Amino acid sequence: MSRSVVLVDAVRTPFGKSGGMYAGTRADDLMVRAIRGLLDRNPQVDHSTIDDVAIAAATQTGDQGMNIGRSAALLAGLPDTVPGYSIDRWCAGAMTAVTTIAGAIAFGSNDIAIAGGVEHMGNHPIGEGLDPNPRYLAEKIVEQDALAMGATAERLHDRFPTITKERADKYALNSQIKTAQAYEAGLLQRDLIPTAARSAELGWTIATVDEPPRPQTTMEGLAGLKTPFRPAGRVTAGNSSGLNDGATAALLASEDKAKELGLTIKARLVTYAFAGVAPEVMGYGPVPSTIKALAQAGLTIEDIGLFEINEAFAVQVLAFLEHFGIADDDSRVNPFGGAIAVGHPLASSGVRLMLNLARSFETHPEVRYGLTTMCIGLGMGGSVIWENPHFNGQVK
Repeated sequence: MSRSVVLVDAVRTPFGKSGGMYAGTRADDLMVRAIRGLLDRNPQVDHSTIDDVAIAAATQTGDQGMNIGRSAALLAGLPDTVPGYSIDRWCAGAMTAVTTIAGAIAFGSNDIAIAGGVEHMGNHPIGEGLDPNPRYLAEKIVEQDALAMGATAERLHDRFPTITKERADKYALNSQIKTAQAYEAGLLQRDLIPTAARSAELGWTIATVDEPPRPQTTMEGLAGLKTPFRPAGRVTAGNSSGLNDGATAALLASEDKAKELGLTIKARLVTYAFAGVAPEVMGYGPVPSTIKALAQAGLTIEDIGLFEINEAFAVQVLAFLEHFGIADDDSRVNPFGGAIAVGHPLASSGVRLMLNLARSFETHPEVRYGLTTMCIGLGMGGSVIWENPHFNGQVK
């Protein structure tokens, strides 16, 4: 049994800086806001018919704990008959929530369900509460650098000497420029759910735009930044994603159910794959996961017309592009900018990629297939191939 799975809709809260506009906001309240915003946009969906809610968080304690999938569903006002569960695949949490829910829909046990992710890195600094087994290092299961994401990015620069700091900075600047242009054109705001935020000094406000972007970024400014992970290194705060807070939510359904309810179909899932690499070069993960996904779909990289690659680090995106022979500034890649500009609240980011890809599909009917992909801590990559429901058969 296998059924066609579609992305009906997706939304996100504006992303904040760690310690910034969401410093006084709970993580679960961010997730609740995203779920409510998603359902408000799709009034045809009877809440009691939602089959499941899968929500990811990389740090599952405190306000991101207590089975965030179930607790956020209840807090969002869904009937108590709707179940929920939590997902953890670190950065690819929301991506895995989507693929797990999609598997249940394809199998026939779900018809319509919610997948998403949240990360409040202000409340939960990366690595909080972790207790790595001493065997990791004592038995050389991983290299020391494998447990520090910035150090893994430096290792990737070592592996690919053609990816210089200047190339990484130039890519990062382009991400900021594209994000600013997308904001100016009103392309990002339409899917941001206005979210309450409270400051001890200023009181309550409503967040309507992302906090992290730096449109004033210059190559000169990027060149002067410190390299905190290695003396005279290449990885800086400017060519990496930041520490961020935010939530995302997606509505998935079988294609038959979506049509029955008159729901939009933003993308059709083709296949997905996860793969592992050496943990100390975790940023290379999207290469083997994409190779695997393409093989499963019977496609080649030339069949992919749009790419949404999570920008954990510029070097990680460039390693992917270099492997597949794609130019650093290819217009098919992250046309709205990426995580270097808008932020990467770990487990929430996978749905942001899907949301951006779905919007690009609308304006590119000549593109049949698109890819969302990201690297994952401790040496993994995840890739999802999507088909454009607006494809007109006129390939350029």
